[in-house]
Amino acid sequence: MAEKILLVEDEKRIREMVAEYLESEGLEVTEAQDGESGIQSWKTGGFDLIILDVMLPKIDGWSVLREIRRHSQIPVIMLTARGEEYDRLFGFELGVDDYIIKPFSPRELVARIKAVLRRTAGARDRTPSSELFEYQDLKINLNARRVTIKGDNIDLTPKEYELLSFFVKNQDHVFTRDQLLDKVWGYEFGGDDRTVDTHVKMLRESLGVYRHLIVTVWGVGYKFELGVIK
Repeated sequence: MAEKILLVEDEKRIREMVAEYLESEGLEVTEAQDGESGIQSWKTGGFDLIILDVMLPKIDGWSVLREIRRHSQIPVIMLTARGEEYDRLFGFELGVDDYIIKPFSPRELVARIKAVLRRTAGARDRTPSSELFEYQDLKINLNARRVTIKGDNIDLTPKEYELLSFFVKNQDHVFTRDQLLDKVWGYEFGGDDRTVDTHVKMLRESLGVYRHLIVTVWGVGYKFELGVIK
C-alpha cells in the first residue's frame, strides 16, 4: 500500500509540482491550500507524513504544527522560504522532522521524504525492548522514549530524542556531522552542518547539568562520553 502524504501549500504551482513528483514515486498525495483545510484534512487520519508550508492563509504553518503536535507525532517536513537559524531552531523546537528551504530541488524533497518514511517505518516495526540507560540521576528508557533527570520528565523533540538515543547506543564513538546526518536523519544533507549543530545545542540545553556528556571533538564532530559533571 502506498504511503499517504498530506501536502499543505498555498502556492498552486509549487503544490502541483510537488504532488506530481511524489505521485511519480508511488506516493499518494492529498493537497490542502491553507492552514484551516490542512488541519481538517489531517483530522481525517491515515497519513504517513505531512509537508507543511509556514506562510499559509487563514492559519499559519506554525499554528498548524502546534495543533498537530498536541495529538500526534506524525512526521512533518516544513517547506518554507525562511532560512535563518532562528526560524530553523523554532521549527525544530516545535517538533519538525526536517526543514527544506525554497527554492528547492523536488528530487531532494522526495529523497528526504523517503528517508523520513524509512526511519519512522523502522521505528514502528522495531521489536520492543526494555533497554534502560542510567547515569547518576539521568535515566533514558529507550523503549518508552522517556528521559528523566531526578525523576522529572525531560521534554525532547522527536529529533532530539533520536539523536540522544543514537549517542547512547554508540558511546565513546566519534561521529562527524555528515555521519550523524546519515545515521540519524537518514540522508546526506548536502553539507549543511548547521542542522546537526542546532540539534546538539538544543539537546544540551534539555539535558541541563548532563549537557557535557555530549562532547565536541574539535575539527571532527561529536561523541557521547560518560565523565565528571562540570
